[in-house]
Amino acid sequence: MEEKVASGLREQQARRKRVNRLKMFMVVGVVIWILILTVLIATLLVKVFVLEEKLNEALITKEEVTQELDEKSAGSRKERASDVVLDGDAPAEGVSTEGSPADDSERLPESDGPLPEEQVVGSVPEEGEAGDGNALEEGEHPKVYLTFDDGPSENTAKILDILKERNIKATFFVIGQEDEESKALYRRIVDEGHTLGMHSFSHKYDVIYQSLDAFKEDMEHLQSYLEEVTGVTPTIMRFPGGSSNKVSNVDIEELIRYVKERGLTYYDWNVVSGDATSQVYTPDELVANVMDDVVKYDTSVVLMHDSSAKATTVDALLPMIDQLQALGAELLPIDDTTKPIQHIKAEDVE
Repeated sequence: MEEKVASGLREQQARRKRVNRLKMFMVVGVVIWILILTVLIATLLVKVFVLEEKLNEALITKEEVTQELDEKSAGSRKERASDVVLDGDAPAEGVSTEGSPADDSERLPESDGPLPEEQVVGSVPEEGEAGDGNALEEGEHPKVYLTFDDGPSENTAKILDILKERNIKATFFVIGQEDEESKALYRRIVDEGHTLGMHSFSHKYDVIYQSLDAFKEDMEHLQSYLEEVTGVTPTIMRFPGGSSNKVSNVDIEELIRYVKERGLTYYDWNVVSGDATSQVYTPDELVANVMDDVVKYDTSVVLMHDSSAKATTVDALLPMIDQLQALGAELLPIDDTTKPIQHIKAEDVE
């Protein structure tokens, strides 16, 4: 009997050992799997973090490169010996305004997309010639019209904030943007008393200047669109590249005749900040560029830009206004009484 009891105890002990070993193996197995999963998750998190950092660096680099290219592609050749002017840049001194649009050798080949802005060139009026405005007499206070091309963008909103703060009215030659933010900016320009002008709907030179019909379609599209959005029908415009541009496949005089027949008035410029040149100016330099030239004329139309790449223009605007007001300049929006500043005078085109 005692032997049976002892045998049963030994079996129970052996069974407990097997159960304990099994439990230990299970616990160890679970711990090992938890460790493996923890390592895997940590590794994946590290890889995700690294990939996210690389992606952010790539996006930042792309944005910087894009902005740099925008700045350069919008630039003029003002500093070059040819003294030509880009779309949105000032007339360089010393180049005659006389002559017709560029001949076939000067025209650019057509393309499926927009032409680079650095290829859009125009002739330049010399100081005192047609389109420049009259010389400023001693003691006379100049009239200065601040104009902004290529908006709307987030910089347009910042510029409007500054103008509102100083109770200054300006002129915006806009392009076609159909997003809700841009529509709100068109309306804000009008509601806050600024002048809404047309630059072009597409801003694609090879499309706009392909033919007279193409130019008509683009401008009429923009005019009707702005009227629909704002309730105001714009009556002033600025040729992409100015009236002296050399990229048009159509004789510019044909386009001027059409503009006159439609009851529109076009404005070029005689003062530039330089914000569209290939040279990158600081805000202080942009201000100096404007101040150096407004003292020459009784009427100055200042060319600036409010596209998304023009942050320095925003930074320059407030000190520019301060210095212009200190000079005694009258800052005005373009209206029906404003003397047209035109590189090619509309009155000379029959």
